[in-house]
Amino acid sequence: MRRLLPLLLLTLSLASPARADMHITRDHGGYIEEYKARYQHVRDTHQRVIIDGICNSACTLVFGIVPLNKICVTPRASIGVHEAYYDKSFTFGIKVTSLEGTSELMSYYPDPLKDWIRRNGGLTTEMKKIKNGAELWKIVDPCPDAW
Repeated sequence: MRRLLPLLLLTLSLASPARADMHITRDHGGYIEEYKARYQHVRDTHQRVIIDGICNSACTLVFGIVPLNKICVTPRASIGVHEAYYDKSFTFGIKVTSLEGTSELMSYYPDPLKDWIRRNGGLTTEMKKIKNGAELWKIVDPCPDAW
């Protein structure tokens, strides 16, 4: 029995799930509820998020759900924000904004992102982008080499 215990412990340790980082490289957004669920899972499993490209629209909910100390941006990172709107397949292809959805987005955003949005005219139907650099680093840290 004593010989089996170390083997059993080794087997169990190999079977446990490994923590993985989430890499965002080209995410143009989608449904708010789907992103909330995705990022809550990332937060609850203590994953890190590396933004290494485009993170637009609902993708930016990551900043309000995952702790900011678990998120970083690479030199290729950019984020884009706009007002929430209803699925255009239900509005005959017309972009109809959602005050409720926009309010919900803003409720998740951390203060530095809210401040940037206010300084840049608020959320509108047009995408407002922040490219990697000083403006983005006021919201989230650049990735350390170790990540």
